[in-house]
Amino acid sequence: MSKIDSQKIKNSLTRNVEQIIDSKHLENQLMAGKKLRIKHGVDPTGPKYHLGRAITLWKLKEFQDLGHKIILILGDYTAQIGDPSDKLNKRPFLSEKQVNENLKNYQIQISKILDPKKIEWHRNSKWLAKLTPRQLDELADLFSVQQMITRRNFKQRWDNEEEISIRELHYPLYQGYDSVAIKADLEIGGTDQLFNLLAGRKIQEAYGQKPQDIMTLKMLEGLDGDKMSTTRGNVVNISDAPGEQYGKIMSMRDGLILKYFELCTILSQEEIEMVKRGLDGGVNPRESKSKLAYEIVKLYHGEKAARIAEDEFNKIFQKRELPENMPIFKAKKEKYKLIDILAEAKFAASKGEARRLIEQGAVEIDGAIIKDWNSEMKLKNKMVIKVGKRRFIKIDL
Repeated sequence: MSKIDSQKIKNSLTRNVEQIIDSKHLENQLMAGKKLRIKHGVDPTGPKYHLGRAITLWKLKEFQDLGHKIILILGDYTAQIGDPSDKLNKRPFLSEKQVNENLKNYQIQISKILDPKKIEWHRNSKWLAKLTPRQLDELADLFSVQQMITRRNFKQRWDNEEEISIRELHYPLYQGYDSVAIKADLEIGGTDQLFNLLAGRKIQEAYGQKPQDIMTLKMLEGLDGDKMSTTRGNVVNISDAPGEQYGKIMSMRDGLILKYFELCTILSQEEIEMVKRGLDGGVNPRESKSKLAYEIVKLYHGEKAARIAEDEFNKIFQKRELPENMPIFKAKKEKYKLIDILAEAKFAASKGEARRLIEQGAVEIDGAIIKDWNSEMKLKNKMVIKVGKRRFIKIDL
């Protein structure tokens, strides 16, 4: 371990932190210079990492920079089971193939924040797939049905007479056993993970290990103020293109500006306080959002990319000009149905989605809104098709 930096330790124990168990023990360990094994598990239930999930990665980076060992568990087994935490309906089973497909770029995305060479990587199928029915029963015997059902999300589903599967009750057992397998000293997760993290402490004690300390972090709402959800489309992914990240942040609700500064940037508390004073003093929220968007793009793509994204956004939305570098759609014929172009250009996941976009008036051709999804049109070279507020393609014949 390097020289103890008490101020950095204090920052790691306070910034964006919701709760610590056992806080005094953890602080003493850190101040004494003990190198900790710090655990975080990520379930690849989708292919992309959004800003809400990245909050934990930035906290892990603080500890990595202090010289501690980061243990990242890629939950290829638990992702198939599905974490019920903060879910008000039953998660579907995922296939092993789906999970592995989602995992493809996880290490690349995580490496945008953490030094991958200093991470101990694990897939929890390595040990969970080997659990015998007897071992699972022994884990289950550590908890009561009452404990499980009184979890907030389960209680709400129970009160609403909605289905809760036995499979979902197993999830905390698996996550807790992960802590045993890697001998975690500290586990970090969102506030919605508290029950699972506490399960880790209990299961470690049952296996004769010292119980891990726990750190829960504040949760981030989606751009619209509702629960962050890839399905809802209210997320910013860390792998999104610079212009897409910038534009999404500019579309967010004004009331979330300060929270995003606190949880999604690495600006100092003094700098964030200056933003707050500006907003309180009547600064246009658009100006603060512009700074926020710039800082987030810079964090994941660099300062040059942030400048370009800012210039492109201002060109499109303030000056009503077209972006300089539009994706090119190489047309194979002169006549096309617009619905086919949107599908081929990946502006829509399906022709059904393309049809909805057109009918909603979200598609323009050379500045004119088109609502007839079924008509065939003659393409012209350099024709520009705009979808929504920020997506463009230029036709190349």
